[in-house]
Amino acid sequence: MTTLNLDDFSDLIERPDGGVRRDAEERRERLAVPAGALGRLDELAEWLAAAQGRVPVRPVERPRVVLFAADHGIAAAGVSARTAGGAHELVRSVLDGNSPVSILAGRLGAGVRIVDAGLDCEPGLLPEDVVRHRVRRGSGRIDVEDALTLEEAEAALRLGKRIADEEADSGTDLVVLGDLSVGGTTVAATLVAALCGTDASVVTGRGGRPIDDLTWMRKCAAIRDALRRARPVLGDQVALLAAVGGADVAAITGFLLQCAVRRTPVILDGVVSAACGLVAQRAAFRAPDWWLAGQASGEPGQTKALDRMALNPVLDHGVTVGEGTGALLALPLVQAAAALAAQLPEQTAGEPQEPEQPED
Repeated sequence: MTTLNLDDFSDLIERPDGGVRRDAEERRERLAVPAGALGRLDELAEWLAAAQGRVPVRPVERPRVVLFAADHGIAAAGVSARTAGGAHELVRSVLDGNSPVSILAGRLGAGVRIVDAGLDCEPGLLPEDVVRHRVRRGSGRIDVEDALTLEEAEAALRLGKRIADEEADSGTDLVVLGDLSVGGTTVAATLVAALCGTDASVVTGRGGRPIDDLTWMRKCAAIRDALRRARPVLGDQVALLAAVGGADVAAITGFLLQCAVRRTPVILDGVVSAACGLVAQRAAFRAPDWWLAGQASGEPGQTKALDRMALNPVLDHGVTVGEGTGALLALPLVQAAAALAAQLPEQTAGEPQEPEQPED
């Protein structure tokens, strides 16, 4: 038996300050730049102001990329274009500065933190500060067995909570969330299908490294089998994560919930973080108000999950590489929105706003 009840988060999580958001909207109406001229940047600034609880909004000065890493046993069923057990190679690429997310993070001034929740490799292959949090090595194959024990699922959830607290305590003011996994999109699609009551084919995508038709069919079959195991435990989020989740998925879920408790805004990346958000929403319906969907990854499971959480992606550029890259691309827009909202001058009393110029 576990001692962690995710439903307790419902009482701990409040919505971002609605009064502050109204103040931000009123301030926006007083700016010299016409209302609507900045498009969605206004909405982003108001979301951030409500999360910060202040007007004018503060600049985003300490963003942090947090990546949870794990291997999923379902990869052995031939559902991924990557080699089963190869997630440590993705981690090494980020650490060496050779991945898109590490290159962009360096350019944008965002630190990168990698948390090994369940990689299937020898710990000595990676730095101690990455592997020291590992809950277990790999996970069970969810079409035929549980991914985790209940105790491991709880340990992973607590790991996510702990990482969220560490980030909040260190002054991180915006988190860019991602994952480094092999088989993760299959697990995510299973969770989305289970929680949204849909068939496997509706949520099964091609993954970050596109798969061929035969692999896609194997992936659908694996998800259908996993769904049979997921449905009996839908009422218990911890049991659901143990049955068809994984250590990284459970850790991300705990991380998202605790970030909402700590009033730390988060930019979600792809289908894995969206699926974790869906599990977290089941536990605390206010939690998604603290998250921003950074991008549309093209994965049907992500689309389904974001629709259920009423989150509208900021970007849709066809970025499928994963690893938090798409979410990181949204960071400059959030930073720009905050800077404009805080620094644009208010119109002089009695002076009407300049009308928008017609397009040529």
